[in-house]
Amino acid sequence: MLKLENYITGKWITGDGEGQPLFNAVTGEPLAAASTRGLDFKQVLDYARTVGNPALRKMTFHQRGNMLKALALSLRNQLDKFYALSYQTGATRADSWVDIEGGIGNLFANASLRRKFPDDVICIDGESHDLGKQHSFMGTHILVPKEGVAVHINAFNFPVWGMLEKIAVNLLAGVPAVVKPATVTSFLTEAVVREIIASKILPEGSLQLLCGAAGDLLDHVTAQDVVTFTGSASTGQLLKRTAAILENNVPFNMEADSLNCIVLGENITPADPEWEVFIKEIRKEMTLKAGQRCTGVRRIFVPENKIEEVSRALAISLSQTVIGNPLNPAVRMGSLAGQTQRREVKEQLKKLLASSQIVYGSLDRVQVTDADAEKGAFISPVLLLNDTPHQSVEPHTIEAFGPVSTIMPYKNREDAIALSKLGKGSLVSTIVTADPREARDYVIGAASHHGRILVLNNECAKENTGHGSPLPLLVHGGPGRAGGGEEMGGIRGVKHYLQRTALQGSPSMITGITGVYQPHAKGITTGIHPFKKYFEELQIGEQLVTEKRRITAEDIDRFADLTGDHFYAHIKTTDFSGTMFEKQVAHGYFIMSLAAGLFVDNYEKNPVLLNYGIDELRFTKPVYPGSEVHIRFTCREKLPNDKRVPEKPEDFKRGDDIDKGIVKWLVEFFDETNEIAGVATILTMVARKPVS
Repeated sequence: MLKLENYITGKWITGDGEGQPLFNAVTGEPLAAASTRGLDFKQVLDYARTVGNPALRKMTFHQRGNMLKALALSLRNQLDKFYALSYQTGATRADSWVDIEGGIGNLFANASLRRKFPDDVICIDGESHDLGKQHSFMGTHILVPKEGVAVHINAFNFPVWGMLEKIAVNLLAGVPAVVKPATVTSFLTEAVVREIIASKILPEGSLQLLCGAAGDLLDHVTAQDVVTFTGSASTGQLLKRTAAILENNVPFNMEADSLNCIVLGENITPADPEWEVFIKEIRKEMTLKAGQRCTGVRRIFVPENKIEEVSRALAISLSQTVIGNPLNPAVRMGSLAGQTQRREVKEQLKKLLASSQIVYGSLDRVQVTDADAEKGAFISPVLLLNDTPHQSVEPHTIEAFGPVSTIMPYKNREDAIALSKLGKGSLVSTIVTADPREARDYVIGAASHHGRILVLNNECAKENTGHGSPLPLLVHGGPGRAGGGEEMGGIRGVKHYLQRTALQGSPSMITGITGVYQPHAKGITTGIHPFKKYFEELQIGEQLVTEKRRITAEDIDRFADLTGDHFYAHIKTTDFSGTMFEKQVAHGYFIMSLAAGLFVDNYEKNPVLLNYGIDELRFTKPVYPGSEVHIRFTCREKLPNDKRVPEKPEDFKRGDDIDKGIVKWLVEFFDETNEIAGVATILTMVARKPVS
């Protein structure tokens, strides 16, 4: 039998022994065997720390982000190969799309996050703080990559997405990964890793793969490592208690299967569009991936006077789902991932039946298309009804990890919230309602027990990504039974793999360390106007102090007439008693416009292509007629701006072929007393020096 290989220490290696046999979930035929027996797990982790970590740490955030983008583009060229293997896990085309293209999409999403970071190996986190009266001492926080390895122990249900959504985050942070997928579907993960390694896009040591048992892997983790786990709550708790994890305070992020719920709003009736939205959402969640989703709907809460109508509507909807061979285009639900999973689902179902009854489906029978129901790991969707949700423990504590959900009645809004909390923490909850007040009450009442809440109504029905779809830019995780962890979440997710350190020193020293100009740091003057310099030529801290400009009442009047802004404070005849002003005051935007006139080089074309925007604009002191203002203009930060590559010639826009970057300038407005009257960050798009 074919044996899967492990990719470790730069080589593809087969484990010892016969290994665990893997089967086609649809036909039951043997596919391969997987083994990690005989591997040196300590050596695997050491290789990641000593080879992969230094290579990634040398790259900037932008280089690592572009690396992820290149990897996503490369994997997208292998979709047919991945889909062909995915069918053998029991997945339909729709299931596989979520797993494969959803995973690749995660790479793209995280690649785009590079724009939120500097083009450096270090970044500032949050605001800086002036700590001295003379402005010579300050503090800030910095983030640097951990010097360890991310160990990902993943579940069987998403062999591609489960890996890619995790490594995208740690690779962007600059930390290598060791991936241990669930063995039963690891043949698909191995195929994807083979393409990743063959592409040579990642530095050596950035990614290693273990197909088989984890052995003593976690016994060798250190304080610089991060462990993530996706799977059952009981297994997660067991792994979390590993001595090395406890002794070294190793961050452990757990995403555990949870009793997620969906709530039908109190006033929704079959005549409302939200009724159909509710029914369709449950059917999708029960049948997509054959219900094998950690975010799947397990508990359905319905107003007690609508239990019969909802049960009937769901039964009709589920009966229209064609189950069978995923290769048949008519099939909408495939098999479970294997016979072991089917046995486990049935065992859990029997426990649920202690307090519930089946209103649709069967424990033992299922009608399939183009397949053998016994040889394949097929199971019928099963809809249960529990009339006593407060007295019954089972629906809130037992999960059948398949197409199984339980309908339960609630009395009122507060009761629905209380029932949602009986799951003791979940990854996601959904409320289907057209009433913002009801939605607000539910969100405020239930948010403490759920990692994500989807408020679903007819307005967002077409565009919403669904109850069970975590998104890379939002936190994925949940409290309590759900594991208490967070993964993804945009920048928040990346920070799990970065060390936050408080940094103190002089503004000039902090500027030199971080590559971002800090207020009160020494400026650099070169005698050449900064706007005459290309992106590469500009230095952080390069500074221009302008001449002074006297503000007159006539200036203020003309600006008011030009813009139509005749706010009372800008009118000289206003009675200013009881106001915050002594007399007519200049418009803040007039001062901002005046600043541009003072610092802009007006006479000829230069490398500055355009004004890209203004951030953090504040007016801190009124400017009255007779005041003299001048500007201090400082190069604060430089960020790359990737050249846009249109997919079609007709999409080409003027400027797409120009190499450029974004420069952030600190603009400080001073009055005649040399006090700051305003401050802003102006962004300009600046051309790079042409290549001769």
